[in-house]
Amino acid sequence: MQSIINGLTGHGAIIVLQIQIHRSLFAVLLLFFLSGGVTAETLDLPAPKQNDTCPVCGMFVAKYPAWIATVQYQDEHLHHFDGTKDLFKYLLDMPRWAPGHRQEDIKAIGVTEYYTLTRIDMRTAYYVIGSDVLGPMGHELIPLETEADAREFLQDHKGIRILRHDEVTRELLEALDKGQFAQP
Repeated sequence: MQSIINGLTGHGAIIVLQIQIHRSLFAVLLLFFLSGGVTAETLDLPAPKQNDTCPVCGMFVAKYPAWIATVQYQDEHLHHFDGTKDLFKYLLDMPRWAPGHRQEDIKAIGVTEYYTLTRIDMRTAYYVIGSDVLGPMGHELIPLETEADAREFLQDHKGIRILRHDEVTRELLEALDKGQFAQP
């Protein structure tokens, strides 16, 4: 191809160069989509201290590093959770679990990704419910970074559904506590 470009001048060389650019762009996009598409943003959030407790259930959070979820406020105040389920309970009923705090004051919300054990943005994560993997508080929403990871986890661990954060409701959380996985 390079020898063809070397022999061309003007408009012909530009057309060949544009074809090469389009092929390169196509290859990059193909790799992007084959790798699972958009990945969740990795967050650098402070780890819980030994005496930090979940504001929803009261359990010591640091004992469960594979399940930690964190809300960080603009003033750097933190609330840590021993699982994604309690995080969602908190977010869906802040007057009960976080008096004096407001959604609009939240700077970041992180969940621990199942495979990598890194904290990712809860808004971009995928969640599997109904699997054979249980968290510290029983049935959990298992956070995964990509849709491809969620599909693989769903199959490998007998999951029922894949959800996004905006599909989680109080009713769904209550059903999870009872071991029920269909949307009420």
